[in-house]
Amino acid sequence: MPVPRTAALAPVSSSLGRRATRLLPVFKGLRICTRLPGVPFATSSRAVCRGAVICEAPEMTTELPDVSKATWKSLVMDSDVPVLVDFWAPWCGPCRMIEPTILKLAKVYEGKLRCYKLNTDENPDITTQYGIRSIPTMMIFKNGGKKDAVIGAVPESTLVISIEKFVVR
Repeated sequence: MPVPRTAALAPVSSSLGRRATRLLPVFKGLRICTRLPGVPFATSSRAVCRGAVICEAPEMTTELPDVSKATWKSLVMDSDVPVLVDFWAPWCGPCRMIEPTILKLAKVYEGKLRCYKLNTDENPDITTQYGIRSIPTMMIFKNGGKKDAVIGAVPESTLVISIEKFVVR
């Protein structure tokens, strides 16, 4: 399959000057800005003056609700439906990678499964109680007891298999 001429001419690394931007395909949600927002023109650096790619995609507005030591019993142990708890930390890259998957599953299983996240740095008692040694760890609780655990940033299908064991159809 022949490579389009513009793709062949586009430099691998460019300064995103005017000439180079004509060779790049058009993407919705991205634009080239000659100044970064909030940076006064007089103090903008030389790199900023050449242009910067700005992503205007909307931020993810939905977030998993937090659970903590104070709310653990009421939200997890006393729940009438199965609960998936994502043990995570803000500095953990894989934890951030799997969060959109858990959000998606929370919507798919709405009413049949509740999903929460527990910050392991802020809740070491619960983390130790359940033997969390690696994050992300997703645990499923049902009727006040731990039923299953999945460790690591796994594919969505792995979580679905684990969830399906405990969700009432």
